[in-house]
Amino acid sequence: MQKITKEVYLKWYEDMLFWRKFEDKLAAVYIQQKVRGFLHLYNGQEAVLAGALHAMDLTKDKMITAYRNHVQPIGMGVDPKRVMAELYGKATGTSQGLGGSMHIFSKEHRFYGGHGIVGGQIPLGAGIAFGDQYHGIDAVTICCFGDGAARQGSLHESFNLAMLWKLPVVFVCENNGYAMGTSVARTANHTDIWKLGLGYEMPCGPVDGMNPVKVAEAFDEAIQRARRGDGPTFLELKTYRYRGHSMSDAQHYRTKDEVKEYQKIDPITQVKDIILEEKYASEDDLKKIDKRVKEQVAECEKFADESPYPEKSLMYDAVYEQEDYPFIQHKI
Repeated sequence: MQKITKEVYLKWYEDMLFWRKFEDKLAAVYIQQKVRGFLHLYNGQEAVLAGALHAMDLTKDKMITAYRNHVQPIGMGVDPKRVMAELYGKATGTSQGLGGSMHIFSKEHRFYGGHGIVGGQIPLGAGIAFGDQYHGIDAVTICCFGDGAARQGSLHESFNLAMLWKLPVVFVCENNGYAMGTSVARTANHTDIWKLGLGYEMPCGPVDGMNPVKVAEAFDEAIQRARRGDGPTFLELKTYRYRGHSMSDAQHYRTKDEVKEYQKIDPITQVKDIILEEKYASEDDLKKIDKRVKEQVAECEKFADESPYPEKSLMYDAVYEQEDYPFIQHKI
């Protein structure tokens, strides 16, 4: 892993701030009904992505995640204008407007979704890693899911085969505490989700998911293990989301005071404090970054607003058809 330098801290600050403001804008345009359907925001969890990207090799490593998936592709290199356009359902989006909020995808940048089925991406992540191993491709797959998805049976099937075949995959539980709206303590006999890896003798452990340095160190160790051919790792990133599960979440399961307590360890604030303490930049320098971020978000909104909707005929191009399907009987 490259050293965490002044430049890294400044990049983390600008990236995480952009991701936060990008999604704040999504929340605003959702209320205006420019974005429809479900909308699951990442606010508060940015250190997980920042640390992971620092340890990854973005020229070959891959990532797959759940439906809280707007900023990950941006971090992987996807044009944020196209991500916002996809949420608007516009033709200039990453899937020409056919995927929407929960299904951002980019083969070019090795980001494989965006999955609406809870836990559906876990066996897919193992499968992507199997494909790389089979074809001799030196790549590691980062497979992320939430604490709610950790209760799916497919996790155990995937863990078992990943260990048996020593697949180059890092399984990541982004534990933000409440799944859709139910605390971890109410869904399992134990609250240490990382211990699920012990049953498969998989290297595993908890990580401070609010600190990008701790995240980067844990990911580096796991990625290097996978790249050596020593198999998977399971990391439980203990993090927190400031907004509800989705925009329709009334959040009756937690108090505003609890949210405020976690905001005291906000990953963006942590990085900003280090930048100022170490004199990597001044307050004025950071204000310039803030201004640049605000302008970039405005450009994304303008691009999405002005982009056209796809032609309705495009929907039929995405439907599989086999004319000689053997089990269809045609009336004579």
